[in-house]
Amino acid sequence: MTDLNKKPEIDAPTGPAPETLEIVDLVVGDGDEAQASSTVEVHYLGVSHSTGEEFDSSWSRGQSITFPLRNLIQGWQEGIPGMKVGGRRQLTVPPQQAYGPAGSGHQLSGETLIFVIDLLGVR
Repeated sequence: MTDLNKKPEIDAPTGPAPETLEIVDLVVGDGDEAQASSTVEVHYLGVSHSTGEEFDSSWSRGQSITFPLRNLIQGWQEGIPGMKVGGRRQLTVPPQQAYGPAGSGHQLSGETLIFVIDLLGVR
């Protein structure tokens, strides 16, 4: 059973990175559903597919974050709608839906990223 009160763990990826967005529900929520126009409150963990190393985590900062979905990377804009509050979803996001190809100026450009997202609230 998955404990949504604890920071998730992501197993080190094996094999080649996917070329398209992968969406896997780890826990299906039963609350309000996120829409493309929603502002969401989430806890999340992000790791690099190439290294398996964590690059960001709201859990590590000790507090969730809230933001309009339309302001996020494309992988989140496409991967969170349809998710329900109380759910935990894993998104594997290729570079073109994250921070662009290598050399795009962001430290994570060119990377396939894996996120585990807990949806805490929607408005």
